[in-house]
Amino acid sequence: MATAKKAPAAKAAPAKKVTAAKKAAAPAKKVAAKAPAKKRAVNAAFMKPLTPSAALAAVVGATPLPRTEVVSKLWLYIKKHKLQDATNKRNINSDDKLKAVFGKAQVTMFEMAGLIGKHLS
Repeated sequence: MATAKKAPAAKAAPAKKVTAAKKAAAPAKKVAAKAPAKKRAVNAAFMKPLTPSAALAAVVGATPLPRTEVVSKLWLYIKKHKLQDATNKRNINSDDKLKAVFGKAQVTMFEMAGLIGKHLS
């Protein structure tokens, strides 16, 4: 049985000391300048005032409002009259005024936007 000789482990090179003069002489890394962030453009379709139907006007008022304001006013009405379902907050229980708008006794908050669209012109 032949014994194999192990190769001596390579010695790690000693760390080089960098003087302050060499640091100053080293070229600075160029950092890519980022373009300033652009503001999102507002979609004009959401901001266009729309006239609510008579059923929806009973809840949000008869003046023309953008869709975003109609949804905000509906949520104010829902919270004021405590119409959110107690067990599942995503469901909205309709009172008489909302039943005329939604056509159902209970809707989810995701259905609400689609149902409102039918009452805006």
